[in-house]
Amino acid sequence: MFQRLPNLIRKPISFSFEGQEIEALEGDTLASALLAAGVSTLRDAPVSGTARAPYCMIGVCFECSVEIDGISHQQACLIPVRQDMNVRRQQAEKEAGDALGG
Repeated sequence: MFQRLPNLIRKPISFSFEGQEIEALEGDTLASALLAAGVSTLRDAPVSGTARAPYCMIGVCFECSVEIDGISHQQACLIPVRQDMNVRRQQAEKEAGDALGG
């Protein structure tokens, strides 16, 4: 679906997604690097459990929420990829009723 344009100046870097090494280019956002690598699911919807992927790519929708270096709820479309960052899929939160014991 996504295809990179030829790179003439940007340095290649790598990071980890779910324990797998992903190649990216310096200046990529995390979401664009993951999409270019063929990763399409970044989190599951909390209520239905359906797979979610980057949608707006401008920080409005939160569909690209991931955990980065142990910090959850980070928007992958807004964060530049860094060498050796550790990224995991965002784990679905329990429904409010479950969290409140109801």
